Parts: sequence; C-alpha cells; structure tokens
Amino acid sequence: MPLSERQLAAFADKNAGQIPFDTSPRHLAGPGDARHVTHGLAAAGWTSLSDPLSAEIVMASPDHRHRLQFDPQSHTSAWWRLQATPGADKPGWYAEFGELVPAEVLAGFTDALITPASPQPAPWQPVTSAGWQRDDAGAARSPDFLCRIEHRPLSEFRERPSWHVEVRKSADAEFPGPRVWHAFLDEHVPDHLAGAFFGALCDLRPLQRAMFDRTAHSSAVKESSPLSPQQVADAHAARVKAIRAKVRAVRRQQTAPATPATPTTAAQPAARR
Repeated sequence: MPLSERQLAAFADKNAGQIPFDTSPRHLAGPGDARHVTHGLAAAGWTSLSDPLSAEIVMASPDHRHRLQFDPQSHTSAWWRLQATPGADKPGWYAEFGELVPAEVLAGFTDALITPASPQPAPWQPVTSAGWQRDDAGAARSPDFLCRIEHRPLSEFRERPSWHVEVRKSADAEFPGPRVWHAFLDEHVPDHLAGAFFGALCDLRPLQRAMFDRTAHSSAVKESSPLSPQQVADAHAARVKAIRAKVRAVRRQQTAPATPATPTTAAQPAARR
C-alpha cells in the first residue's frame, strides 16, 4: 500500500501539538519517530507484510530483495534489522540497529538504499570531516567520546570484517559503562550505505524532539528550535515527495523503450556506363 495523504496528515497532527526542540549531538538525541524511516520506504514502493495490529513492522522492497523488520518487543538489543538476499551478481548483506538509534540517522541509510546511488565519499570521510578523532586501531570517536565507530578487518580472531558503532554511558575509555545503542553492518553492506549512515550520524545539525521525548543520554542538549511544528511536518512531507519523484524517475528510465538505432544507408552499386 503506497503512502497516503492520511498517513502524512497523522504525522503532521502529532507534531502540531508539540513544541520542537533542537537536540544534539545526534547520537544522543533518542529514537524520535520511526515514521522517518517507514514513510520513506513506503514512498519508494515498499509494502507492509506485518499484521497492522501488531507492534512489529515488516516491510519489503518491490523486488522483494530487501526486507526491514522493526520489533520493539525484541528480546535482543537490535530493534531494527535490514537485510538483502543475494542477487544474480550481488551478495546478500545484513545490518542491525539498537533501540535508541535516532530514526532520522537510520533514515540516512534507508534513503540511500532506495534512491539511485550517486558517487559517495569513502565511509570515513564524513566522520573525519565532522571532527571525529581517529586512532591507530581503526576507530573514530565523537567529540564527547561517547560514540565510537570501528571498522574491524578480517583477522585470525574475526571471521568477517564489519562496521560497529556503539554509544556508551561514559566517556571513560577504560570504564565506558553500559551500552546505550549500537549498529552493526556486515562486510557486504555497500560502502555508499555505510557512508550515508555515518554522514547522517555525524551531521552537526540538530534533530527536532518534543519537550518530553526520550533522549539517549542525560548530556543531550535541548534548545528551543527556530522551526515551528508546521515547518517540521512540511520538511518531512517534502522529503517523502522527493523520494517518490526520484524513484519514479528511475522506473521511467528502466521501462522506457530503447531508442532504435538509426539505419545506415546501404551502399548503392555503381551505375553502369
């Protein structure tokens, strides 16, 4: 079922009764509204496979190669799971994200999945450009030292290289405290998806949260936003509209008949004298 105007209106209605607060840094902003992810996928033609009365959400791409599962009743720390089945010339892959991952940051990953891939910088580039410090162990830490991104290469101790993101309660490297949320991207997750996720995570722009929305950490900073509730809703609707337009443009290109080659004029025999 495609995304309806009624569903967009419900998103706007929820925001209409809330005063937005700019919340930063992003890795501590809290989960936000899951519809930042699901509305984008629906705009790209993904369909729901789950019981509408269930707390679990399962969505599949139009070609059924990609699948999203959101399970807030999961007994594991991974509430979001994304996977791709192997294709004719593409490997399958798997990614998971914890309960308190900001939905807008996860949407950076899913938006890159559903819109045409454009040239992207290496996954590390948005991290270092945002001022996160890299170390010799192949990891980077946020300026507050609470979030760590690590690329673990193949080794005798690890069967597969993979990306790991962790947010911890404490900035103490020796005693980091309990894990707040995590992300795991296996070795076959395309680089442009990893880069899009890291870019959204390290973005210095704040996320909007309501006054009593749950944040991921007590050090998250909330300040009155210059945006009105209507502007927040309008930005969401504009993003969904842009996704829909990009996906439709690609489909038109894929279904357009091939332009026939211009026939060449056959050589004529020389006239007899």
